[in-house]
Amino acid sequence: MQLEIARRDWLLKEPFTISRGTMTTADAVIVTLREGDVVGRGEAYGIIYEGETPDSIVAQIESVRPAIEAGVDRIALLDLLPIGGARCAVDCALWDLEAKRSAQPAWQMAGIGALRDVETAFTIGMRSIEDVRATAARFADFPLLKLKVGRENPLATIAAARAGAPSSRFIVDPNQSWSAADVIAMADQLAELGVVLLEQPVPVDDDGGLRGFRGPVAICADELVHDRSDLAKAEGKYSHINIKLDKAGGLTEALALASAALAQGYGLMVGCMAGSSLAMAPAHLVAQLCDYVDLDGPLLQAEDWSPAMIYRAGRLTPPEPALWG
Repeated sequence: MQLEIARRDWLLKEPFTISRGTMTTADAVIVTLREGDVVGRGEAYGIIYEGETPDSIVAQIESVRPAIEAGVDRIALLDLLPIGGARCAVDCALWDLEAKRSAQPAWQMAGIGALRDVETAFTIGMRSIEDVRATAARFADFPLLKLKVGRENPLATIAAARAGAPSSRFIVDPNQSWSAADVIAMADQLAELGVVLLEQPVPVDDDGGLRGFRGPVAICADELVHDRSDLAKAEGKYSHINIKLDKAGGLTEALALASAALAQGYGLMVGCMAGSSLAMAPAHLVAQLCDYVDLDGPLLQAEDWSPAMIYRAGRLTPPEPALWG
């Protein structure tokens, strides 16, 4: 098996701001695996908030190149590389390679049934109140919008989005900038404004105040849970788990995490760090199992692969075989 590693910085349509900072590009590492005429590809971005970079991802993959080129399989890869972008890119490429080699769709290999369209959120980054309302109005045909907010004036931001998109439901993501007391105090108002899910509203090391709280809005663990080994951390505090392939280290662990979380009674969300259609395609398999989907990365970019994932009024269609899987 021949391994190729490339980098590509996807220019965003506009700067994307969350409580931790602003990005203007989505910086990808692309792995290509070749066996004769058969090619498999995977794309990853890493666990950005833990300091992963394209350089660190490439270095990690290069450190195990001999094992990969000797023919590592997806199960062995779980022990070869830790969670994060390096394993994600290689794992997704292995899925694609195996699907193309066997002429069997990846969804069939995963045992999840034929892929269907899914409803996906569109994410509105942090911006002025006026811009939130205007952006929400532009995407008011999306049944689900996601709002990035901080500690200051979150209710005003959500109200502005509600004014712009009165029929949409909202996921609100403070990126750990709230306290548990904030969540409890605002819960009823959030529900009245159409918020259906809060995504990791509090710091992962200070979420004890959520234990036992059951309000009108579901609360989803994101940065707290990377793979199956983290599930116990969410017990009694969160109703949903946000699965991201970069966090889990690929589709193999993401599907295993989904199965384990469902068995323990959690609802599921699938999200992304950002990314092109090549990154969204394997995540679309996980989306089949989820209550909430946030796979809007290509909508934030100025360019994409061809063929690309197709978005229509908040619905995402399955990937074409030529793209992945």
